[in-house]
Amino acid sequence: MTVHSLRSAVASYDVRHAAISLWLNSGVPATEVARRAGHGVAVLLKIYAHCIDGQAAAANQRITHALGTNDTESEPGDEEDGDSKKAT
Repeated sequence: MTVHSLRSAVASYDVRHAAISLWLNSGVPATEVARRAGHGVAVLLKIYAHCIDGQAAAANQRITHALGTNDTESEPGDEEDGDSKKAT
């Protein structure tokens, strides 16, 4: 493999990784992203879980909307990973 072909392969991987990350962050269901990427869902989530961390607030809004309620109180999972303080 030449240096040029290696750089091309790395660039292709970077573009693919960026696309998959964008899809997940845009709210495309993991099942659809996995299908398009040629992964199983378990593999996709293992590799790209960092892309969907911290989306608890958006998930809670979707659930609230789906239930037809206007409850905006904090729900379990609202806190950011690693930043929550333990009760004393």
